[in-house]
Amino acid sequence: MDFSILTQTFTHWFNTTLPALTHYHCGQRFTIICLYIILSKATDIVICKVLLRIAIRTSFDVDEHFVRFIHRPAVLSVFLLGLLHAVLVEPAFPSPWQTALPNVIKTLILAIWWIALIREITVMNGNNTGWAIRKIDKTRFYMLKNISRIILLFIGIIWGLIIWDVNLTPLFASAGIVGIAIALAAKDTLANFFGGIALFTDAAYKVGDYIILESGERGEVVELGIRSTKIKTRDDVMITIPNSIMSTTKIINQSAPQTSYRIRINVHVSYNSNLREVEKALLRVAESHQALEKKPEPRVRFRRFDESGIFLQLLVWIEEPAQRGLQTHNLLKMIHIAFKERGIEIPFPQRTLHFETNNREPDLSNDLSSDLAHAPHAPHAPHASDSGK
Repeated sequence: MDFSILTQTFTHWFNTTLPALTHYHCGQRFTIICLYIILSKATDIVICKVLLRIAIRTSFDVDEHFVRFIHRPAVLSVFLLGLLHAVLVEPAFPSPWQTALPNVIKTLILAIWWIALIREITVMNGNNTGWAIRKIDKTRFYMLKNISRIILLFIGIIWGLIIWDVNLTPLFASAGIVGIAIALAAKDTLANFFGGIALFTDAAYKVGDYIILESGERGEVVELGIRSTKIKTRDDVMITIPNSIMSTTKIINQSAPQTSYRIRINVHVSYNSNLREVEKALLRVAESHQALEKKPEPRVRFRRFDESGIFLQLLVWIEEPAQRGLQTHNLLKMIHIAFKERGIEIPFPQRTLHFETNNREPDLSNDLSSDLAHAPHAPHAPHASDSGK
């Protein structure tokens, strides 16, 4: 392969382009970029060595979180601002680089902060934003989190179009037709969105509440989003339900209007039991159990007479619905021990059978005669003489 032509072409390009580059003061632009690189490193040092140390010493977590958040975007933004400054130095580059390069750099700066904000909002939870959840409840926190992501997404797109001088008038003019098309194509999504807004305003439940759905599922609300609600059952199974269904179905909130929850312990005792002693034994069990609420006080209610014993209930209050299974388990064990110590009988289903005996022996001969008299007669067999007719 002959490289002479390629060498001549490169030499010609270099000889013609180098004088043109000197016209654009490349040395000055390069110096500006180097200065901004130094400034970017200085920004990194100031944030890490000064601001972050000051934030760590304070009693608040917000300032430390904020400093860590702005660290990377601020350093990159300073460097990109240096590129922008270098590009805008006179004389300007020829078209289309005169407008394309500055717009690309501005878009990169926007993208850095835009992505950082959306990522920061996405990872927000109860562990890293406890300072916010202490001021507002979890439901409003997660709802504001989801709405903020949508608003940031819309603002970022509009801002990007403004940077590139896109005329937004035709876009807004056609927004009505586009909106109708989107509404028809995504009616379920819009129904879920407005269902989430309705749940947020009505405050039917909030994150952390224990609810029972009309279909029978019971669990803790772990997230109330724009599109759906997530419920975690006691079996650690996550159920995701669209908000359009949650806003129109029957919901039982066991955590409202107060977080304490009453449980009923069903008990059966024998009819021979002393009911006063039974009541005292149950109340002593409830009073000795430290995990129960002291107010309202535990109580015993006799409900009805069953077939095998007397049915009654021990009514106690627990701190939150999540403890229902555990405290029911503990109370049943304690009641069983207390009844054994006091000799109180817990009955089990039983039946009493009564047999009637008759000393008279049955008259088998009369019964046999009666059976033969009522037996159907067998048909006659044809005579031999009839067979030839």
